[in-house]
Amino acid sequence: MSRAAKITVDLDAIRHNYRLARSLNTAGNAVAIIKANAYGHNAVKVAKALEAEADAFGVACIEEAVELIDAGIQKPVLLLEGYFETSELDYISEHGLWCAVHSLAQIEQIAVATLSKPITVWLKMNSGMNRLGVHPDDYQAAFKRLKQLDNVSDIVLMTHFASSDELDKSTTDEQLAVFNKAAEGLDAPHCLANSAAVLAWSDARRDWMRPGLMLYGATPFPDAQENADKLIPAMTLTSEIIAVREVQPGECVGYASSFCAEEPTRVATVALGYADGYPRHAVTGTPVWINGHRSRIIGRVSMDMLGIDITGIPDADVGTEVEFWGKNVTAAEVAPYCGTIPYTLFTLITARVHKRYINE
Repeated sequence: MSRAAKITVDLDAIRHNYRLARSLNTAGNAVAIIKANAYGHNAVKVAKALEAEADAFGVACIEEAVELIDAGIQKPVLLLEGYFETSELDYISEHGLWCAVHSLAQIEQIAVATLSKPITVWLKMNSGMNRLGVHPDDYQAAFKRLKQLDNVSDIVLMTHFASSDELDKSTTDEQLAVFNKAAEGLDAPHCLANSAAVLAWSDARRDWMRPGLMLYGATPFPDAQENADKLIPAMTLTSEIIAVREVQPGECVGYASSFCAEEPTRVATVALGYADGYPRHAVTGTPVWINGHRSRIIGRVSMDMLGIDITGIPDADVGTEVEFWGKNVTAAEVAPYCGTIPYTLFTLITARVHKRYINE
């Protein structure tokens, strides 16, 4: 029998979560963000599951777009980071990719390129995140320059929020104000909302939305939120118990003896570790789900194994399945115990973990 560590991806859950995004702005469109291999869920599988209803797909770079095109995906694909070399413009033009543009220099590169057909540009503004984007003071001129170019067909105005998952901060309102002022009077659709903004900032939904994390059923918020509470987790990470032992008070478990029992403890060793992508930094107390019970990790996560507390769960034994995140214990709940966020949990899953897809 093969090693039991696996992820199960429910493609119906992803469809549900995409529909939730669309329902929050029925007059707008939504780019399904499937960069980074669909946040570890498999970009081609997710694109095929959503193609009948998604308005477009978003990826980070041209390599990710090529994978979708080679798999036969027909919907438009947006390059969120744009292009890195001017030689990519030929492929972008030939295959009708949509391309983010984040600098004045890129606009001039497009101006002098020899393209088979005009391209659609998503003109990115730096409204306050200070990562990528044209400065607000230059935005009107950048738009007007693009409008002059025969190599450009359509333009979408976009920006990215730094703190839309922090609902008590004014940062998002401030970025909205910057964007609105800089884009005033420009006749083009807007795309502002990432997952957190789709769920919680109605003024950011506009013409196009960019649901990413929410597609996979993870909330971007630390607390309950009305719309996020409707998400369905898509990925379930499981493995099985491979050994059980009784640990007495004073005995320790795992490397560095980081957990020492204070009372008789039934310890299960499970075939899952950081070489599978489960965080090494998960602390004692990180929640797991086993046979209808919540339990916890104890001791340090090893490369291939970890320990869980099955005291008081008498039916747990060798071969019993353990859920590390999914519908019973969510990735958003697990992440803080690991000093990280759900994005990281999903994208770190390694190739040796078996993958199973349901509701294709």
